Amino acid sequence: MTQPHASSVASLPILQDVSQQNYPASALYVVATPIGNVSDVTLRALHVLQLADAVACEDTRNTGHLLARYGLAKELVAAHEHNEREVAQRLIARLQAGQRIALVSDAGTPAVSDPGARIVDAVRAAGLRVIPLPGASAAVAALSASGLVNDRFHFIGFLPAKPAQRMAQLEALRAASSTLVFYEAPHRIVDTVNALAQAFEPTRQLVLARELTKLFEEIHRCPVAEAPGWLAQDAHRQKGEFVLLLEGAAEERDAGDAEADRVLTILLQECSVKQAASLAAQITGRKKNALYERALKLKQD
Repeated sequence: MTQPHASSVASLPILQDVSQQNYPASALYVVATPIGNVSDVTLRALHVLQLADAVACEDTRNTGHLLARYGLAKELVAAHEHNEREVAQRLIARLQAGQRIALVSDAGTPAVSDPGARIVDAVRAAGLRVIPLPGASAAVAALSASGLVNDRFHFIGFLPAKPAQRMAQLEALRAASSTLVFYEAPHRIVDTVNALAQAFEPTRQLVLARELTKLFEEIHRCPVAEAPGWLAQDAHRQKGEFVLLLEGAAEERDAGDAEADRVLTILLQECSVKQAASLAAQITGRKKNALYERALKLKQD
């Protein structure tokens, strides 16, 4: 398949499709912005930012610089954690007057470990429409490149700054079987990684992803016990914004699981996977779908 040259991107048919889509008035558009690389913005995000009557943002300077990179100049409304409730009412009045408002954060998706949730809540409570425009997410980007095999993750975000509170939260997560996802700032990364090493089994895998999508992006995976030493080896490894992914706890199999495996193993000698799962469900009282998945794995092994 022939790839288009960079110079032909501006003429791609999809750009016309984007402009012809429906963008209702009196709606709050929750717009994800790049987490580092400005080229990661979506086509819909650019169109909505151009179309919006105003952009509510975490930091007007940061958002102003970002919009300038795209050749846009918009009215910016500061909407941060200290004034969300007040700003929400002003934005609602503008939405009720028929305007389109875009809500952005400094990087990534608003209202996810960033300001914005209170504004969205207030707008919805006022009976107005909220339209999400998906895009960059540091957590999802890190998960996709981690190699941690788990179809579930538990997003924690930033841990408490106080050591006792931080450790208490980590202790409560020890038995969680989902991959744990944390965000961390450079000035706290050493303390947080030390706390993880102290709270969890030493062999648990930890992924440290920093400066994602930027020039000095680095993704390192190691046992959590080795992570403090890895950070200490090079001061540059402690710079930038971090996503930390901690392997979930191993799920303990109970006696019922072992019995189900025993029954399935016997049945699979004479039956198909489907038949074995159906019979095992009658014998053990367990759900047939779960037994079918287990039978498939036993057959492969």
